[in-house]
Amino acid sequence: MDTLYDMENDPQTWDISNFSVPYSRYTLKRYIEDSQCDMFADRQLRLMITLNANNATIGTIDITGFEPMHARGEVGIAIQQKHQRQGYAKEALGLLCDYAFQFLRLKQLTAHIATDNAACLNLFHACGFEQCGLLKEWWHVKDKYKDVALFQQLRPASL
Repeated sequence: MDTLYDMENDPQTWDISNFSVPYSRYTLKRYIEDSQCDMFADRQLRLMITLNANNATIGTIDITGFEPMHARGEVGIAIQQKHQRQGYAKEALGLLCDYAFQFLRLKQLTAHIATDNAACLNLFHACGFEQCGLLKEWWHVKDKYKDVALFQQLRPASL
């Protein structure tokens, strides 16, 4: 709860999460309690990223907008700032893709990434995602509009 509260209420991530107001602990508690813990019922899968060494939670990774009929979903990832640029996001995204394609049998994953977020663009490229579109002035952030790159990865034919 504490990690989720801190991450959801960090204004520096609001431009990538489409949220612009803080969440109360009560709201987050209700969100957790109301979850069916079933990707088909919730239409999303939210996972915590933890370190094996000390079991500390350092981020979240999720599949939202899950469409079972079309076997697709959108990926989102957030790593606490002090743990960024250490390879954790790449490892977590790789594991999520393996799980989504091999176990869940999803056909494709997508991601929306601000074109000025070089670290995130590089991360998704490094994990096998390809840019397949550009959405002009898609996100309104701090009194300006940002272009967003649309990324996609298809399940490998070998799976």
